Amino acid sequence: MANGMGSLYIGASGLQSSQNAMNTTANNLANADTKGYVRQQVLFADRQYTTFDYKSAISWQQAGLGVTISDVIHTRDYFLDKYYRTENGRQAFYETGAEATTEIQTIFQELEGQAFQETLDDFWQAFNTFAGGPDMEERQNLVVQQATLFLGRAQGVYDGLKDYQEKTNVKVRELVDRINELGNTIQDLNKQILAAECGGVETAMTLRDERDNALDELSALAKVDFEEQVDGTVRVKLENVEFVDEVHVYEIQTLEDPITGFLDPIWPQLSDMKRGKYTEMFNFNTEIASTLNTDIGSLKALVLSRGDKIADYRDIEGVSAYDYNKYTDKSVLLVAEAEFDQLVHGLVTAINDAFSPTKTLETTITDADTGEVYTAGSVKVWDEEKGCVGADGETPGRELFVRRGCERYTKVEATDGKTYYVYNEEDMTDTAKMYTTKSLLVNPDLMEEEGWLPHLSQVGDTAYGMAQSIVEAWQKEDRQINPNNTSPCSFRGYYDRMIAEFGVRGSVYEGAAEGLSNEVSSIDNNRMQVFGVSTDEELQNMIKYQSAYNAASRYINVVSEMIEHLVTQL
Repeated sequence: MANGMGSLYIGASGLQSSQNAMNTTANNLANADTKGYVRQQVLFADRQYTTFDYKSAISWQQAGLGVTISDVIHTRDYFLDKYYRTENGRQAFYETGAEATTEIQTIFQELEGQAFQETLDDFWQAFNTFAGGPDMEERQNLVVQQATLFLGRAQGVYDGLKDYQEKTNVKVRELVDRINELGNTIQDLNKQILAAECGGVETAMTLRDERDNALDELSALAKVDFEEQVDGTVRVKLENVEFVDEVHVYEIQTLEDPITGFLDPIWPQLSDMKRGKYTEMFNFNTEIASTLNTDIGSLKALVLSRGDKIADYRDIEGVSAYDYNKYTDKSVLLVAEAEFDQLVHGLVTAINDAFSPTKTLETTITDADTGEVYTAGSVKVWDEEKGCVGADGETPGRELFVRRGCERYTKVEATDGKTYYVYNEEDMTDTAKMYTTKSLLVNPDLMEEEGWLPHLSQVGDTAYGMAQSIVEAWQKEDRQINPNNTSPCSFRGYYDRMIAEFGVRGSVYEGAAEGLSNEVSSIDNNRMQVFGVSTDEELQNMIKYQSAYNAASRYINVVSEMIEHLVTQL
C-alpha cells in the first residue's frame, strides 16, 4: 500500500470523485423534466498504480493511487431513435391529412352549423312548390329567391375550399422555412460539438441533446435519414437527398406557380434554374404507402392535401379513372372542389335545360350576315317546340343561371330566312364561359322581374310539364360522383355520397394517426428507459455517492490520526 502521506491523496481522490458524481446526479435531477435531456451516468475506475521493484520479493509490489471518473456516459439507442423518427413522421403525415378532411367537412358545415344539405333541400322544395303552380307569382319568386340563396351558399363553400388551399399554402412556406432553420441549427451544433470533442477529453452532452431535439422535430416535418460520423458530426438526408453534411446545408427553396401562387418545394442544388428545370422535393408519382416509406412528414401531407391547382368539374367529367387517380384523387382538396363543382354544374345545367331546352340542328344553315356555316348534327339551337317563355313572351326562354362571360344563345338570321338561336357551348379553356361555381350568376332579368321566368308554353298555357320535369331531374339517378364510384345516384344521393366519402377518408386518416400516436408514445417510452431520468434511481445514486463521500472523509480522518500518532508518539 502507499505510504502514510500518499494515503491522504487516495482519500482525496475518493472525495473528489464522489463530489463530481453527486454533481452529475444533481444535474440529472434538475433536468428530469427537460425535453430531450439524456441522463449522465458516472463510471469509476482505478487510478494508475505505482509498481515497486523489490528483488527480494516473491512478486511485484504495487501501490494504488485511488479512484477516478473514467467516463460520464451519454447513452442513446441509435435504432430506437431511427424507429421513433420514422414513425413520428408517419404519424404527422396522417394527422395532417385528418386535419384537412375535418376542415373540409367544417366548410360544408357537416360538423356544426347549417349544412349545405339544408340549402340543397330548400332549393329542391322550391321547385316542388313551383311545379304545383308555375304561373303563380309567389312561387316564381320563391324559385328565384332560393336560387339566389343556393348559389350564394355554393359559392361560399367553394370560396371556403379555395381559402383553405391558400392557408395550406402559407403553412407550406412556414414549414419550409422551419426545415431550413433546423438544418442550419444542426449544422451549427455539428461545428460546436466538433470543436468541443476534438481533443478527445469531453463529450458535448448538452449540445448533443439540442441536436437530437432538432432531429426529432425535423422528423415530423419530412422523411429523415441521419448518420453520425466518427468525428461526432451528423449527416442528414431529407427525402433521400443530402440536406446537411460536414460543411453545407442544402436549403430547400420554393417555386411559385404564376397562376395559382401555390408553392412547390424544390432542391436548388439538383435543379437547372437557368433552363427552368427543377427537381421537386416530393415525387407524387410514387404510390403513397407505409411499405414504401412514402407516407412520412407533415410537409408532404400539406402539399398533397393542397394539390397543385384550383379544381373544378373538368377534373372529373370525361376523365379516365387512371388520370383521375393520378392527378386528382391524391389531394383531398382537389377532390372536394372537383366533386362539389360537378354537383353545382350538373344541377345548374339540368335546370337551365328545362327552362330553356336545346336540340341538335337538323339542317345546315348559314349566317346571312357573317357567312358562318353551322353544320347539321354538330350544333345545338333553342328548341322552339319544347321551349317555354315568361310573362313577357320573349324568346328564347330565359335560363335561371347565367355565365359571367357568355350569353346562352347567339341569334342567327339564316340565309333560308329563318331565325335560329344557336347555343353557345361551354368553352373549357375559359371558366367565364363555363357553368362552373365561380362564374355563375342568377339571371339579372329574373332578379328584376321573376314573372319572366319561363312558365308558359308557346300557345300561352301554363307549362306544368316543364315544371314537373325539373322535379324529376332532381330525382333521376343518372349522376356518378367520380370515376372510382360509378354507381348512379340522384343529386341528393350525390351530395350524401360526397360527404360520406370525406367521412371515410377522415376516418382512415384519424385511425392511422391515432394508432401511430400510440406507437410513437410507446417507442418514446422505450427511449426514455434508455436515456430518460428516473428520479427514484437518481436519488438512490445520490445517497450512494454521499455515503462514499462520507466514507472517504472518515478514511482521511483515520489516516490523519495515524500519521499524527506516528509523528508525536513514536
